[in-house]
Amino acid sequence: MSRIAYVDGQYLPHRSAGVHIEDRGYQFADGVYEVLAVVGGHLIDEGPHLARLARSLAELRIVPPMSDAALRIVLREVVARNGVRDGSVYLQITRGAAPRDHAFPRSAEPVLVVTGRRKKPPDPRLAAEGIAVITIPDIRWRRCDIKSVALVANVLGKQRAREAGAFEAWQVDGEGRVTEGTSTNAWIVTADATAVTRQADSAILNGVTRLAVFDIIRREGYRLVERPFTVAEAKAAREAFVTSTAVELLPVVRIDGDPVGSGTPGPLSQTLRAFYLAHTAAAA
Repeated sequence: MSRIAYVDGQYLPHRSAGVHIEDRGYQFADGVYEVLAVVGGHLIDEGPHLARLARSLAELRIVPPMSDAALRIVLREVVARNGVRDGSVYLQITRGAAPRDHAFPRSAEPVLVVTGRRKKPPDPRLAAEGIAVITIPDIRWRRCDIKSVALVANVLGKQRAREAGAFEAWQVDGEGRVTEGTSTNAWIVTADATAVTRQADSAILNGVTRLAVFDIIRREGYRLVERPFTVAEAKAAREAFVTSTAVELLPVVRIDGDPVGSGTPGPLSQTLRAFYLAHTAAAA
C-alpha cells in the first residue's frame, strides 16, 4: 500500500508531498508538532495530545488551521488511508509560507501536515533487559514546554547517546539536575519506592505518557513526587525509567555506565509498564 500524507487540505502520495520552500517551519522552526500512537487502529490519548497541541499553538501565537473536530477527522482518515493498525500519526502545524522575515508575516496561513506510519512495537528486549542512558548538558532553549519542531539540540544529544552505545541521553541543567531525555521524560524510584519526576515547568515537555503514568500511579496507590533530581541521586536510586509515546515505558538499568539498583529492570518499573500497556490495549 502506498503511503498517503495530508498537506494543507489535500491527501497526496507520500513520495510527492511537500510544502513551500519559504514555509516558516523549514526556515525558522516556526511550528509545533504532536506524535500519537496507534494501537489496533485506534488513536491513543488523543484528547491530551490535542490539548497540548492547542497550548503549544497558543504559546507561539499560531492560529489553529481547523477545529479539533475537523482535525480528528483528518487524523482518522490518514490512519485509514495508510492502513495503520499499529504505528503512529505525526502532525505538524507551522505559521505558514511567506517571504523570509523574522517578524510574523501579515498574510501567511498556517499549514497542517499529517502523516501515518505502520511500525512494530519497541523491541521487547528493551523492556526485559532495560536500557542505558548517558548524561549531557542541557543546551536547549528555555521553553521546552512548547512542543516545537526546533529539535536540533535533541538530535545532537540522541546522536551522542547512539555513539556511546546508549539508548537515550538525559539532559542536565546548570545545577546538575536532570531535566528530561532527548525524546523521553526521565524518572527515578527512591529507596522508599516513591516515583520521582521533574515537575512540568518550562524546562521539560509535559509528556502525554507521563500524564497517563501519573493516573496509573495515583489509581494504584503508589507514591509520586514531582521535583528535580540530580544525576548523583539518579545513579543511587533503586530504579529508573523513561516514558514517551514512542517507547511507552522502559526501565533504565545503567546511567553513564554505572548500574542503577541491581542493574536489572526494577519491580515498580515493570509493574507500571504492564499497567500502561493495559491502558493502551483498553483504548484499542
